Amino acid sequence: MDATRSSPVGAPRARTGHPALPGAGYDAPWPVLAADMAGAVVTANAHAAALFPAAVPGAPLSAAVPRWLGAAHRAAVGAGPAPRTGEAGEPASGPVGERVYRAVPAPGRDGGTPHLVWWLSDDTERAAAEAALAVERERTAFLAEASNALLATLNTERCMEVTAQLAARHLADGVVVVLSGGGRRTPLARAVDGGGSTRALLTLDPADLPGLAEALQGFPPVPSRWIDPEALPDWVVPEEFGGPVGAVAVVPLPGHGVPAGALILLRRDGKRGFTEPEEVFARLFAARAGAALSAARMYAEQAAVTATLMRELLPPRLEQIRGVEFAGGYRASERGERVGGDFYDVHPEAGEAGASLVVLGDVCGKGLDAAVLTGRIRNTLQALLPMADDHPRVLRMLNDSLLSSHHTRFATLVLASAIRDGDAVRLDLTSAGHPPPLLVRADGTVEAADTRGSLVGALPEVEATTARVTLRAGETCLLYTDGVTEARGGPFGDRMFGEERLREALAECAGMPAEAVVERVQMLATQWVGGGEHDDMAMVAVTVPRKSTAGVVSTALGGRGDA
Repeated sequence: MDATRSSPVGAPRARTGHPALPGAGYDAPWPVLAADMAGAVVTANAHAAALFPAAVPGAPLSAAVPRWLGAAHRAAVGAGPAPRTGEAGEPASGPVGERVYRAVPAPGRDGGTPHLVWWLSDDTERAAAEAALAVERERTAFLAEASNALLATLNTERCMEVTAQLAARHLADGVVVVLSGGGRRTPLARAVDGGGSTRALLTLDPADLPGLAEALQGFPPVPSRWIDPEALPDWVVPEEFGGPVGAVAVVPLPGHGVPAGALILLRRDGKRGFTEPEEVFARLFAARAGAALSAARMYAEQAAVTATLMRELLPPRLEQIRGVEFAGGYRASERGERVGGDFYDVHPEAGEAGASLVVLGDVCGKGLDAAVLTGRIRNTLQALLPMADDHPRVLRMLNDSLLSSHHTRFATLVLASAIRDGDAVRLDLTSAGHPPPLLVRADGTVEAADTRGSLVGALPEVEATTARVTLRAGETCLLYTDGVTEARGGPFGDRMFGEERLREALAECAGMPAEAVVERVQMLATQWVGGGEHDDMAMVAVTVPRKSTAGVVSTALGGRGDA
């Protein structure tokens, strides 16, 4: 109660705004006592006398009242020899028994002697409310900190460590984080007093700790008072805990539809057990930690699946096969995308003749949707390798397979069967709606292969013509997608790279290895596009390597003799 607001009607007021002390026998409805500048009690009303029995006139105030009130009086009157008059000191508050009181000073004068009048009000409820508010503010700040820290990582191990560290700093002396669904060995993270955390992978039985098996299955928590600290298994108490356990609480870590794990909270012996509000607050923290752990585990699982699919969808690395060089290059259209609608493969010894089959294609669309159909086409062609000598038949069967699926996309393809024929390489080239391959002769001449056909996956019938060409030493056949020629860029960013510019680039690549040809074309196309958008780009170079001194040395050493 504030004495300023609750003084009796008509009570005289000092110039500070506080009620002045009436004469002896005053009957204010709250404890009021007065003390002179020397620290002696002047008078006390009945309420003050009941509260401070030793506060009789003439008694030292410091011996009659709690220490906080005596210190407030000394601070109000000042430490010098001359008594302070005029404005009173600041209000003070402190405990009196089990209650909390607020004391407001007011200057007074009795018979010409200056003194201070202390008006006291029971402030227990307000102090309790302020303490509860401070606790809630602290907990809210902790939950905000925890949310930020937990959401800052999608690594499961790191998320476990952060959970253990935060809980050991704010909820308990020691913490053990147990993940569910870990298989035969269970992942753990431990932390003590908010320090660094440690991880372990143990074979354990959740039934050894009451409440743990239920928590890992997502059931409501077992009250901490039901758990006996003396019966804890050895793996629960961290080595750094340093002493016996006085209280244990097991809190579930709820995840996204399935439990993420459990949180084991430990307090040292001699401390009070976990109260019900503390267990409720621990569950609030566990809800955030469980969601973060569940998200991290889902991300790890999806990343593993994605990595597996990427290994299948990404174009393979090419090399020399039976004296023929193969090199490939690929660049997806979207930044950040690793796969798209363009693809290529090289299958050695395909068909009865044992030729190497090169497949380069372009699926309608971009991104992951196009990549899914790309994977289907590649798998179908893999199954059709025994009949790879007959390109039209392969295209017809692939077309039937695509038409029978639920996909509405189509694709263009070019097939190339390469087989060594003495010092030269014989190529059978078949285009299905795709730009015809370009042949780079040893003298720098560039020509297009005479092959054309209809795309696959759109029409009931596929028609295509096959061209047979011969490559000699130092000559290259380049298979490419229209993402290269249709790449827009240049000085104003609106002109296509075009086939003519591609031919000029290839003319400079006469006699170069297959990998160098691909790198040269990729570099020029990338420079032309700059930072602009482009379609998927893919290309494969088939080159007959030149004989060189290195080839003679290789043959002498038992090698294949191909430089």
